[in-house]
Amino acid sequence: MEQAAGGLNFPTSIALDPEGAVFIAESGLPFDGAPAGGVVSKLLADGSLARFADGLRFPVNGLCWYDGSLIISEGGNPGRISRLDPETRELRTILDGLPGFGNYHTNMVAVGPDGKLYFSQGAMTNSGVIGLDSQDLAWLREVPHNCDVPGYDITLAGFEAETRDPRCRCGTTVRTGAFAPFGTSAKHRRIAGRVPCTAAVMRCDPDGSNLELVAWGLRNAYGLGFLPDGRLLATDQGADMRGSRPIANCPDFLYEVCLGAWYGWPDFYGGRPGTDPAGFVLANHHELPPPARALVEFKPNSSAVKFAIVPDGLPHAGDLIVALFGDEKPMTAPQGPRVGRAVVRVSLRDWSTHPLPALPLARPIDVAFCPCSQAVYVLDFGEFEIAADKGVAARAGSGSLWKLRPSLMEV
Repeated sequence: MEQAAGGLNFPTSIALDPEGAVFIAESGLPFDGAPAGGVVSKLLADGSLARFADGLRFPVNGLCWYDGSLIISEGGNPGRISRLDPETRELRTILDGLPGFGNYHTNMVAVGPDGKLYFSQGAMTNSGVIGLDSQDLAWLREVPHNCDVPGYDITLAGFEAETRDPRCRCGTTVRTGAFAPFGTSAKHRRIAGRVPCTAAVMRCDPDGSNLELVAWGLRNAYGLGFLPDGRLLATDQGADMRGSRPIANCPDFLYEVCLGAWYGWPDFYGGRPGTDPAGFVLANHHELPPPARALVEFKPNSSAVKFAIVPDGLPHAGDLIVALFGDEKPMTAPQGPRVGRAVVRVSLRDWSTHPLPALPLARPIDVAFCPCSQAVYVLDFGEFEIAADKGVAARAGSGSLWKLRPSLMEV
């Protein structure tokens, strides 16, 4: 194991061109005094980085190589997908105006066998209702923020949450409904689905035209990838034990994403109810597809993120190597043993999960195989923990890119 690059500010993404050149995206999150604004750089032979773009809308959550260019997912507000020409370093917007200013963001792009750009859009909330927990999210720090947008037509049930109003010092309370701004009642409303929406996978043509919904109800599908047979897989981060509608002991998931499917959010997770039915926020489950079940369930709060397919010629060829970013306790769940912060292998034969040797990683977030040497690259976000007061303890410049021997796959 060798460090290919160090001193990175909270990186999230790596991409390799067909010749094995490595590109790295740093999120642009300004923790610990790191500069705000995402950065894309190329790794040079001497281990230094050549900056190709900066000032991107943060957090930058995805980077992929496509048709001689880099496709960049900018979380921002609004979210945006851009195309970077590595020869001229010209940056051109493909898709803009995507949902932003909420719990989660516009995530990575994966290029489909049909030539379209598939991407995921995270939810604006933990489980459909804006609550006081948004104040604890280090990347948000706001309670009133944008509400979720459904991809399918929905009818709301009667669920509403009563909380104090942080905008006032007089101790008043407000009631907030699902898919509604903070402090707004929304009982029994009918809301039409539309695109762009949140908690979804969408796709568009390479120039950004013909945006359409692929599937809805994925809370935060941070990692996407196509198998050689054309199936689309996604990791999905399960709901947390926080906010006005906490969901306890919810795993993270690996799903096959199918056109027109519903993955259950905000009421079902892995095909199972997240709460007692009295706590459902949707009243029209019968009008929606049956909530899909997962191929794999990871431990709650593991934070399954990006993955790569083991190439032919290596042990366990065709299996997945999945990065588990790890928990964000005590913000997302009560204190307890740490989970995640590791890299695991998922067998496509029986969808079983197998630990790989422990590596000195703080927060693994992306994995890639070099098309030339078949070396394994693992990207480490760096030191990032949630303190007891729910503040952030992070260290700028602690992110790294590691290059591992393919023999790692033999375990």
